[in-house]
Amino acid sequence: MSRSLCDASTSSVRTARSCFFLGTASHPVYVDHLPPACVGRHLLPVVMIHGGFHTGVSYLGTPDGRDGWAQLFAARGHAVHVPDWPGHGRSPGVENLVRLTTHDVATALATVIDAIGPAIVVAHSAGGPIAWWIAEHHPDKVAAIIGIAPGAPANLLNPLPDDPAAIETMRHDREAGCPVYSPLDRPVSADRTFINDFWASSPRFPRDALESYAASVVPDSPIVLNERFNIGGRGLQLASLSVVGQRPILIVTGEHDARHPKSVDQALARRLNADFTWLPDIGLNGNGHMLMIESNSHEVASVLIRWLESRNL
Repeated sequence: MSRSLCDASTSSVRTARSCFFLGTASHPVYVDHLPPACVGRHLLPVVMIHGGFHTGVSYLGTPDGRDGWAQLFAARGHAVHVPDWPGHGRSPGVENLVRLTTHDVATALATVIDAIGPAIVVAHSAGGPIAWWIAEHHPDKVAAIIGIAPGAPANLLNPLPDDPAAIETMRHDREAGCPVYSPLDRPVSADRTFINDFWASSPRFPRDALESYAASVVPDSPIVLNERFNIGGRGLQLASLSVVGQRPILIVTGEHDARHPKSVDQALARRLNADFTWLPDIGLNGNGHMLMIESNSHEVASVLIRWLESRNL
């Protein structure tokens, strides 16, 4: 781990944990809170936003039993906040999941960042558009963003046809993000084929813990999923990319991520005035989409922490 951990000699970081609720009246949000393990340090708090079909559990530990990124950032001296999206995990609203929009999620999670910010935001996958939106609408509360294979603002995506048959023909188009059309009449569940194709396919994925991981995957909103691919041009857009780019941003991607080829995430970084790390370029090979739980998750966390150090954050 990074030299900046409080006690680099300990193999496992233990810190107290509490929880609280924020969110909006219609979309409450459950938040896990890990206090900083370092006494006397004054680092910015961190908010870790999960992606679609997941919960904050993805940051709180790995399926094979190792400490998660939340513990590792707390060990550096950050207060870490890990919310569950509305209707996900321990956040209420599952009964209304079919009507949940990305804007609903973004406005609910913005209450967390408003309450504790300025903060560093770590956002994964479909959490990316949420982080960009919060940075634009609450610019004084977002000090920096680390995007882990993040989705782009809809402004930077071609609008896709609102047609299931047309979307099916693009299912393996990496440049388009391998889109999938979600029917709007029910929540969407990720089956084992989907899990294997997009999340568990990399050499670094802890295959021995696949059953434990699959048990953590939850149903999701069809509206949010379609908006992620900008189907029908209804994805979450920004009014000004330049406002988002006014803070330090890092985008990190592994080479076995089917939906995030290097060219796509590198182009997103350029548009957002962000730094970009393609993990093989720094000697970290074999990673896919779930960087926070893969076998070298501690090494990837060290990359993120070194970047924060380089930005004096």
